[in-house]
Amino acid sequence: MALRGIKVLELAGLAPAPFCGMILADFGADVLRVDKIGSDTNVDTLGNGKKSIALNLKHPDGVTIVRNLAKKSDVLIEPFRAGVMEKLGLGPDILLKDNPKLIYARMTGYGQTGPFAKSAGHDINYLALSGLLSLFGRKHEKPVFPVNYAADFAGGGLICALGVTLALLERQKSGLGQVVDSSMVEGTAYVGSFLYRSQVLPMWGRQRGENILDTGAHFYEVYETKDGKYVSVGALEPQFYAKLVEGLGIDEDEAPHFGDFDKLKVLFEAKFREKTLEEWCAIFDGTDACVAPVLSLEEAPKHPHNLERGSFEGGVPKPAPVLSRTPGKSKGMEKLPQVGEHTRAVLASVGYSEGDINKLVENGVIDVCKSKL
Repeated sequence: MALRGIKVLELAGLAPAPFCGMILADFGADVLRVDKIGSDTNVDTLGNGKKSIALNLKHPDGVTIVRNLAKKSDVLIEPFRAGVMEKLGLGPDILLKDNPKLIYARMTGYGQTGPFAKSAGHDINYLALSGLLSLFGRKHEKPVFPVNYAADFAGGGLICALGVTLALLERQKSGLGQVVDSSMVEGTAYVGSFLYRSQVLPMWGRQRGENILDTGAHFYEVYETKDGKYVSVGALEPQFYAKLVEGLGIDEDEAPHFGDFDKLKVLFEAKFREKTLEEWCAIFDGTDACVAPVLSLEEAPKHPHNLERGSFEGGVPKPAPVLSRTPGKSKGMEKLPQVGEHTRAVLASVGYSEGDINKLVENGVIDVCKSKL
């Protein structure tokens, strides 16, 4: 795989940092998660196929272990607020001195500098500060956030993984590592570059929920079907809109593409309630009407298109994009590591003797619990 041979040290966190580590692991990297002793990382559902070492980073010997591991790693991912790693004695100045080739990825909400750098926050806050949350929602309603998808994962973990791979690519030329300052606010705004740059186009210019792409238009909307399910419609271009109204059995003179959006929504709502989702799929599948069923998480892996492409494995999305020679392989079906499950093996691999390891256990520096599976 593309990242085979790359060793990643991932300090345990939730959502964005584990997602970054998951991406690297799915494309071949060997990822070791550094857990806190006694922690419960079962909520980290992205840890499949990773190894776990449990450390007490408040103990000097725990810090030394991380430094020793970082010396033999290509990438370190840390999810803490600005300044935390420095207080632990594990800042980039120290670790990059130990290992000049290390890619030091810092996954934070607000970045390493600025008034908010040391403030707490979550996806909804980062999305808000990026400017994008103001665009999401229906008219006359407050902004609606798309769960914690946009900032945590698109602007967070995915952008961080991009930064890591870019730094790895550059390292081939310079032989040197560097710091990746991955701010979820900035990553989210960057993913939304089209929304920023397209505001001059006629598709925008109205209040939230009254524009073509934000639920304002009848031809870019979600409609309920006769059986209480939903269908998505995205017939932006005139040739696609013509196919849409044809499938609906509506004369285009009765429903002009850029007619009264509100009135036409009422018409479309009534039309889509006349048939079940399966019936609409029979009409629109294979056409250019830009109509697709709204599938549940259970239904999506079973859809014929996704089945033919093998888009899911065991209900888990396969790595994307698909590389022709060195495709990734999801670790989602592998087991989640128990905290400290690989502590002994990992320490032995970097030169710690059995006696050293037993002493570290006695001193509360490490945990060596074994898998129950």
